Amino acid sequence: MATADIAFGNPDISPTEEWVEPHLVQGDQTYDSITETVCRIAENSRPPIAWFVAFFVAANTAAMFGALIGWLLITGVGVWGNNNPVFWGWPIVNFVFWVGIGHAGTLISAILFLFRQHWRTSINRFAEAMTIFAVVCAGTFPGIHVGRAWFAYWLFPLPTAQLSMWPQFRSPLLWDVFAVGTYATVSLLFWYMGMIPDLATLRDRAKHPVRRLAYGILSMGWTGSAGHWHVYEKAYGLLAALATPLVLSVHTIVSFDFAVSQLPGWHTTIFPPYFVAGAVFSGFGMVLTLMVPAREWFGLKDLVTTRHLENMCKIIIATGSMVGFAYATEFFIAWYSGNPYEQFTFVNRAFGPYWWAYWIMVTCNVISPQLFWIKAVRTSPMLMFIISIFINIGMWFERFVIVMTLHRDFLPSSWGLFKPTLVDILMLIGSFGLFFTLFLLFCRFLPIIAMAEVKQVMHMEKHGH
Repeated sequence: MATADIAFGNPDISPTEEWVEPHLVQGDQTYDSITETVCRIAENSRPPIAWFVAFFVAANTAAMFGALIGWLLITGVGVWGNNNPVFWGWPIVNFVFWVGIGHAGTLISAILFLFRQHWRTSINRFAEAMTIFAVVCAGTFPGIHVGRAWFAYWLFPLPTAQLSMWPQFRSPLLWDVFAVGTYATVSLLFWYMGMIPDLATLRDRAKHPVRRLAYGILSMGWTGSAGHWHVYEKAYGLLAALATPLVLSVHTIVSFDFAVSQLPGWHTTIFPPYFVAGAVFSGFGMVLTLMVPAREWFGLKDLVTTRHLENMCKIIIATGSMVGFAYATEFFIAWYSGNPYEQFTFVNRAFGPYWWAYWIMVTCNVISPQLFWIKAVRTSPMLMFIISIFINIGMWFERFVIVMTLHRDFLPSSWGLFKPTLVDILMLIGSFGLFFTLFLLFCRFLPIIAMAEVKQVMHMEKHGH
């Protein structure tokens, strides 16, 4: 059937033949059943066995991460593989990776809210929580990378007599402090603001006095009155408007860590849009990684439907194609510039000592997302999960390839190779442990789906709006 026939109302076509988009809420759902489905996850005294297994592994890995940070502070940054000329090493690779992971949360929550994309309602709480936890992981690495972490407060413009100096405000590393700090603050407020009506629901259903008190404090006296809803919707819209520029600005400033330098391979104007597209790409990949198992464990298939997952896959196709185009553009501009240093840098990336990392990056970030063009792939949760893992791997290697550019600089006599130590590897694994520990605790004690927003969407679909 031609799309034009439907669009212009061909009288020969029965309305029952027209294609109808799948509902965002499936099954025989009511307002009460939605409340019951979401609240029982936090109220259930015995979560699924898979949750206990995952939490045990994640918590022990996070504890290892904390112990390694303590060992680093006692011993010094020599426990890492950082060397001359690769001074930044894995800690900054991990920092940029985790900041990027958090971008999908703000995009789903703020930008899609402003564009009235109702399919965001079942996944926005997941994505917002992921943003907060990813920023926590990201903020850890610059703090310990400075060497003497107890002097990290020097990064802030504190006019103290002991310091007798100001930070260098022309340094993009200082811009990072303000950008990531602002991003974390606004994202936390946005996440908490959206949860207030649902926290009040948990408060009203709580049977244990401690749970009732905790949810009562967090819900801030919410009663669901018309006045409360009026103030809530106005505040939520303002926070969405404030958060929207952060989607573009935060990773743009992170890209300036590289782009404002004078080094071949870094000093390029494509970095800001390239980093933003890559951040959204990796963020949606992580949302899929978390969402697919969670909807299976907690029985959320009627609320987080295949349509939600398919829409995310389409965004991954778009942003993955942008990232692939950026890779090609970098090589073209290096050739077109006629600069032998620039040309050598990119040839070295693809065919030098770290060629394997470059081609893992290209395979995972450019080739694997193209499988989502096939409808059978982007509607299969198992295949989505597998591809999302490849995307996460590829985006970490992208940051690795960028930072490792330094291993061959202008003087062949100072060339070197970066080799990660066991501490480097375990701290990367430990950061994932911290992330998943926080996420599993969120799933256990807080409403993981925005009940109020899902009910609103169900009402609109039921009445044909």
